[in-house]
Amino acid sequence: MSSTRVLVTGFAPFDGAEVNPSWQAARLLAADPPDGLEVTATELSCVFGTALEELRAAVDAAGPGLGLVLCLGQAGGRTDLTVERVAVNVDDARIPDNAGRQPVDEPVIPGGPAGYFSTLPIKACVAAARAAGVPASVSQTAGTFVCNHVFYGLAHLLATERPDVRGGFVHLPFSPQQVAGRHPAPPSLSVADAVTGLAALLQAAARTTTDLREAGGATH
Repeated sequence: MSSTRVLVTGFAPFDGAEVNPSWQAARLLAADPPDGLEVTATELSCVFGTALEELRAAVDAAGPGLGLVLCLGQAGGRTDLTVERVAVNVDDARIPDNAGRQPVDEPVIPGGPAGYFSTLPIKACVAAARAAGVPASVSQTAGTFVCNHVFYGLAHLLATERPDVRGGFVHLPFSPQQVAGRHPAPPSLSVADAVTGLAALLQAAARTTTDLREAGGATH
C-alpha cells in the first residue's frame, strides 16, 4: 500500500521560553514516522504573517501528493492533547509575537469567512490518542494568537487552493522541562507521550473519512 504524505508543523519558542514542545514533537514524528505515513516537519516562526508565508512555502514544497497537514502549537495550562474544532478570522494578541507585533481585532485574511472547521476527523483523532494511552480532548477554541492565525491561514489555503488536502490543528501542553522549578507547577505532558498520541492521531486521520458521532462539546 502507498503511504500518506503528511506535513507537520511546529512553532519556535516564544514569550521567553527556551523550547516549544510543538516543534520538538513535529521533528520526532518526521524522524520516526508512524506506519503508513511519510512525514515532513517544518518549524514556523511565532510571528504574525511570517508564519503563514512559511506554511505556504512548506505546502507548496510538499507538492501535489500531499494528503494531510497537521499544525501543532503550545497551549500552556492545558492538560492534554487538544484537537481544535474551529479557526476564527481574527488576530487579537494578548502578548507580542517574536517580532514585537501585537495586532488587535484584525482579520487573519481580510474578506475571508468568519471561521473554518477542521477537515480532520477530530473525534476519531481524540479517540485514537486516548486508545494509545495519551489524554486528549476536543477544543472549541484555538485562541486568537499565532496558533489560531496559522490554523485559519491553513484552512483558508486548503479551502481555496488545495481542496484535495485535509488539515487541522492540535495544541500540546507544556513539557515537564518547561515547568520544572515552578510552584505550583502547571500541567505538563512529556514530548515522548505527545508523540505517541500524535502518531495514533495521524494514523486515524489518514484512514478515517467519516468522523465518530459522540459527545465532544463543552458547556463553556
